[in-house]
Amino acid sequence: MPNQDPSPSQNASAALLPRVGEIVDDATDLLSADGELTPGQGTITTALALCLGFLSFLGVLAFLFPEYLTTPELRRAYNVDWCRALLFSGLLVSGMLSLFNIVFNRRRNVNVLAFAFVLVTIALGGAKVPVGDFPDHTPYLGFDWLILDLLGSTTVFVILEKLFPLYRNQPIFRKEWQTDLIHFGVNHLLVGLMLLIVNFFVHRAQLIVVGEEGLQQFISSIHFLPQLLLCLLVADLAEYAVHRAYHEVPWLWKVHSVHHSVNTLDWLAGSRLHMLEIIVTRIAVLTPLFLLGFDKSVVDMYIVIVGFQAVFNHANVHIPWGPLKYLIVTPDFHHWHHSSEQVAIDKNYAAHFAFIDYLFGTAVKTDQQFPATYGVVGSKIPEGYLSQQAYPFRKRRKKAAETAN
Repeated sequence: MPNQDPSPSQNASAALLPRVGEIVDDATDLLSADGELTPGQGTITTALALCLGFLSFLGVLAFLFPEYLTTPELRRAYNVDWCRALLFSGLLVSGMLSLFNIVFNRRRNVNVLAFAFVLVTIALGGAKVPVGDFPDHTPYLGFDWLILDLLGSTTVFVILEKLFPLYRNQPIFRKEWQTDLIHFGVNHLLVGLMLLIVNFFVHRAQLIVVGEEGLQQFISSIHFLPQLLLCLLVADLAEYAVHRAYHEVPWLWKVHSVHHSVNTLDWLAGSRLHMLEIIVTRIAVLTPLFLLGFDKSVVDMYIVIVGFQAVFNHANVHIPWGPLKYLIVTPDFHHWHHSSEQVAIDKNYAAHFAFIDYLFGTAVKTDQQFPATYGVVGSKIPEGYLSQQAYPFRKRRKKAAETAN
């Protein structure tokens, strides 16, 4: 048979596949890079365009399937017009930045991907997608919580880290940021599942443990601010106890060592947590708060404070605190907890009040102002989210097999 020339459609398909491969490769290279961002090369605007384009895509999915992709507690507080404005702004900025970079041939392939996210989002309805009635009690992924917290945290804490850096030469995209971003994303997406598990155990504890009604009535009668301070103290004492157990009980340390495996601290580093640690810690802390009868508004404010402080205390931030450093936990205080230096091992457990560690004799005592090294001493924690989640169990199985032989 005579050779047949490829048809125009076959030529187009053959040309398209390598093009898609190039786009994927270039996007992978960008997302696997770390270090300082060099102005003038389009890296900053490309990263911003890709991030906003992807978050806009998640946003329109949340509009389309709110019963499955949004957090019930947040739905009640939303202003839909503001959410539409936020989505429109993300699309506008991502579209403009990606088009600008495509025209001037700056990281063209990655910007094509960013612009593709914008086009798909618009095709799905964009900021004008209608929202109808939907059931309020369905299993859900917290897409909205992920989007809002990522945008808010990135904006607030990156600015703080640049204005008041602890280590001035530390880049925004430091090594291992990709792993911690995955931790951040999974923790937010699975917030519904984790809260379901935590609430199950907390409510069972309320049924099993008979609370002292007189004490509960006394606590509930306290004014908001002193009740909040008392709530923080009770929570921090519980946090101190469970945190110290993580360090002193060998198997619990295997779980907690995932959190300590970060070698460079910034606002994103606090997200590196084993799923089991998140659940156990929340149960251990929230149970006494509910048993003692703290007002719901107080507990809600506590959750806001602990959420902020958990991120802030890992941030690459240094502010002169004066005598307050002996009262409250600051980034300086908590950075020492993550230090691999001998003087800091198993020290500075508190999450809110530094005086708890001074009271129990577990505060770091050194004339050195800041830690020089971070991470886990004597153990090699694997890289990658799934490997870190499997690490405590994998070690245990290996040890059991060695014992059996």
